[in-house]
Amino acid sequence: MDPFEVRMQFLSLIRKLNASQQSIQKVVGFALKFFSQCGEDLWDCIVEECQKGSINNRINILYFLDSLCEASMLAKSRPTTLGQGVQPESSFYVDYVGRDLSKIVEFVVPEGRIGLPNLMSTKQILEDWRSKRVLDPQKVDDALEVLNTRNVGGENSPPPSPLARAPVRQEALPRDEIFKRIEADRERHKRLRERRWVQPVMHAPAHAAPLASFTPLTDDADGAEELTIDIEFENEWETTSDWNEDDDEAVAEENDLCYPRSTNRGEAPMD
Repeated sequence: MDPFEVRMQFLSLIRKLNASQQSIQKVVGFALKFFSQCGEDLWDCIVEECQKGSINNRINILYFLDSLCEASMLAKSRPTTLGQGVQPESSFYVDYVGRDLSKIVEFVVPEGRIGLPNLMSTKQILEDWRSKRVLDPQKVDDALEVLNTRNVGGENSPPPSPLARAPVRQEALPRDEIFKRIEADRERHKRLRERRWVQPVMHAPAHAAPLASFTPLTDDADGAEELTIDIEFENEWETTSDWNEDDDEAVAEENDLCYPRSTNRGEAPMD
């Protein structure tokens, strides 16, 4: 297909995007397939639809970007899967998301009460990107700070004036859209619960030593290059308590199970 046809077909797909994984993966596959041919144009389409779409469509696009970043990182570890024309160091659409993150967040969570339905979901995705080092943590922190200081519909927001009540009513979602949003949120939250137990895949170079270690094999500057074993070690380290008497008893019990005391049988103890 020529670039114009690719753009028109992609716009058609993204405008029909919903919360189901089947719909999201269909658009993700299309975007990666034509990245080498017209990736920049497709990204412009995403930003444009994120700006013009309804408040429900915008959160659908953000969840689509979450899956697109995950697929891009997998494609980065297998550069031959997408054919020629892709630079080996390319992170595909992750670079675009990091570059325009503040703009995307502004579109998905606009100021005022209209952005309130997307606020918590956007924070969850941003925190997930930060914990998995998908994007630069500093950029994610900046975006979260904007959301935290905005007080969208918060208690500190000034009460609306009588003249401002009419526009607020016009921004309210229709009843059918509200029910669609409830079903979409159920689907998305189910997906988030499933992914909560999945550790991020390893994006480190192939020459990295695949050895377990008590010291990290990478540092904080590695970002997406951090090994999975380092992330798992940090998670376990943060949830482990200090050594105490209970640990001494547990070690003694494990030691007895592995090396039972032979004195009960009148035999010499094992070395």
